[in-house]
Amino acid sequence: MKLLASLPTGERQALLWLVALGFFMQTLDATIVNTALPAMARDLGESPLQMHSVIVAYSLAMAVLIPASGWLADRFGTRQVFMSAIALFAAGSVLCALSPSLPLLVGARVVQGLGGALLLPVGRLAVLRAFPREEFIRAMSFVAIPGLIGPLIGPTLGGWMVEYASWHWIFWVNVPVGLVGLAAARRYMPRGDARERRGFDLVGYGLLAFGMAAVSLGVEAMAGGSLSRASALVLLVFGIASLASYALHALRSRNPLFAPALFGVRTLRVGLLGNFFSRLGSSAMPFMVPLVLQVSLGYAPMEAGMMMLPTVVGSMAVKPLVARLVRRFGYREFLVVNTGALALLIGSFATVAPGALLVLLLGQLALFGAVNSMQFSAMNTVTLMDLEPGNASSGNSLLSMVQMLAMSMGVALAGAVLGSLQSSAAHQGAAGTLHAFRLTFVCMGLLTLAATALFFQLPPRRVHRAQMDAQSRLP
Repeated sequence: MKLLASLPTGERQALLWLVALGFFMQTLDATIVNTALPAMARDLGESPLQMHSVIVAYSLAMAVLIPASGWLADRFGTRQVFMSAIALFAAGSVLCALSPSLPLLVGARVVQGLGGALLLPVGRLAVLRAFPREEFIRAMSFVAIPGLIGPLIGPTLGGWMVEYASWHWIFWVNVPVGLVGLAAARRYMPRGDARERRGFDLVGYGLLAFGMAAVSLGVEAMAGGSLSRASALVLLVFGIASLASYALHALRSRNPLFAPALFGVRTLRVGLLGNFFSRLGSSAMPFMVPLVLQVSLGYAPMEAGMMMLPTVVGSMAVKPLVARLVRRFGYREFLVVNTGALALLIGSFATVAPGALLVLLLGQLALFGAVNSMQFSAMNTVTLMDLEPGNASSGNSLLSMVQMLAMSMGVALAGAVLGSLQSSAAHQGAAGTLHAFRLTFVCMGLLTLAATALFFQLPPRRVHRAQMDAQSRLP
């Protein structure tokens, strides 16, 4: 640790820019694809409503690899793993741009997601090892800024590229960025920080990874025909059994991926479950909104991308309010009310119609972005705030994994519901498709509403404040 902390100031600042670049690549690619889905579907001969697998593959691959990121960095060193992540991400981007069919594109997105899964966790670990504790928060705040810029420009940039070039360029653009990142990582990423080998729970990791993948793919396959639904049921059963087996295995493993003691923390348990279920609905929105704007309301790709800007503006505008509101009302009260508001806002998009007032839709999107941002900030904080310092890293990795899993399953669920509803209303043409979108928004809102029951399990405001006061008096 002394070796890395003694890096010259200039090299440490360059390291921050490098990690920020990796975070930007990850967040940009998570959103840039959304507005390009209809164009991809036309070029690949697919229905736009069946393109959700392109998003699911990326986020699911990230969720699967995140639990192993810390062990890989300790085993091979942050420099080697970070460079491999950039190379894998860039290679996946090339494969995406060259894909002639949907199955090959989905496979390429898996490669891309595996690279993206390592960019932020390993980069964050490199920053943690290179900066003194008192400077770490400032350093990570700097790294987080590009993570906000990626979603801000992603949908619009994707729409612009589709409209004025082709959808392939949303992947080709990653190649020069990746090459610059590789050169910078070779120059500025510290070397020699590999740690003493520690045990890795390979059996537990296999059970957890297979369980997450099987459940997500099972949900996605529910939109298919009778054979697909039979396969989906088998996948779901095996996936749930695998996750249950992992839970039992972790209780007796010497080196569990996530120590069972973590789940003894009440706020962590509730926060993880609340994160998962409330994100099922909200994670589907970046997929659903650009799609309905283009497929049912006739928006051009760039117009649909620009329509997503109010959500980001609303998200950034309310960031300073969250801490004050939580202090005023408490986490439980705030999250119960805010989750209900988020569910209503998601369901309110069932009112979208051709010819609707633009200003109303823009306001609706901005309000959704604001409430969704407050939800994420409060959920993430309450999940991690009661962890002991020794468990903070493991808890953070667990939260990241749950977030990515919820994102993949949210899009898979929305795609399954949308596909099923559209198939049953196919004879109604465009009106049937719009009706399917509307019902899907309602369904995703109801899924989000279910999370309010989980947040009721948080300590009441007065109890939690007493706990925090007691903790502050400890030596």
